Amino acid sequence: MRRRVVVHGSVQGVFFRDSLRRLAERNGVSGWARNTHEGTVEAVFEGDPDAVERLVAFAHTGPPEAHVDAVDVHEEEPEGLSGFSIR
Repeated sequence: MRRRVVVHGSVQGVFFRDSLRRLAERNGVSGWARNTHEGTVEAVFEGDPDAVERLVAFAHTGPPEAHVDAVDVHEEEPEGLSGFSIR
């Protein structure tokens, strides 16, 4: 399963991407996360459906310092990614 999320709010500079990376590694999820010029965090998660859904759920709250206003979730076809990177 693959999901792309775009997280809106105060989500940059609060360890959002690193928190996603650590959670992804603990759950065996591959993908990436990056800051965008628009001030959002964009991420892709690939893996077991339950594990991917855990990351999508985390994206709705983020780390303690974050303030999430909205999350756009898009279904995509898996590409067979391995590992999780911060871009």
